[in-house]
Amino acid sequence: MPSSDTTPVTLLITRRVTPSRYHDFMAWTHRGERLAATFAGYLGSGVFVPPPDCDDYQIVFRFTDETSLARWADSSERHDWLQQGADLVHKSQLRYVRGLDNWFGAALAAPPRWKQAVTIWLVFFPVSLAHTLLLGERLSALPVFWRVLCSTLMLTPVMVFVFIPLGTRLLQRWLQPRQDPAPWRNRSPNAG
Repeated sequence: MPSSDTTPVTLLITRRVTPSRYHDFMAWTHRGERLAATFAGYLGSGVFVPPPDCDDYQIVFRFTDETSLARWADSSERHDWLQQGADLVHKSQLRYVRGLDNWFGAALAAPPRWKQAVTIWLVFFPVSLAHTLLLGERLSALPVFWRVLCSTLMLTPVMVFVFIPLGTRLLQRWLQPRQDPAPWRNRSPNAG
């Protein structure tokens, strides 16, 4: 893990699960989220269910800084929880990211800002529209300051923990097109 500072850090985990064990896996994952919530510095977590033709689940744990994440990641409680779910997971991949730019990849490999802006807008517009349609009338009685405060408090976590990661995953090929004309050259026989 990189050196510690006060930038929020996210642990992105990809876990391959047998479809018949979905309910067991989700129950186990939710226990892990409740466990993480007991640690100082925990900001939130979530699970992204894969499309029907895929068994790879994306799990996100976000902490205020690397020290807080490390305290949870290295804890005996987390190791016990991982051991309890060992038979549910066939394969795991871990990735640490810092800050909003890293939702799009490492800083040197990040897509152009205009692609990041388009991606965020494509995600933000439908979420904002749904929020307005569902809650706009109820919030309209509030003064502007409180209406905006409530809206941003509700939308920011949903965007950061659910929709921006989902949007970047769905648009990954557009955001990060392959540069290698023969990608098979770099693959090991066991990859994917």
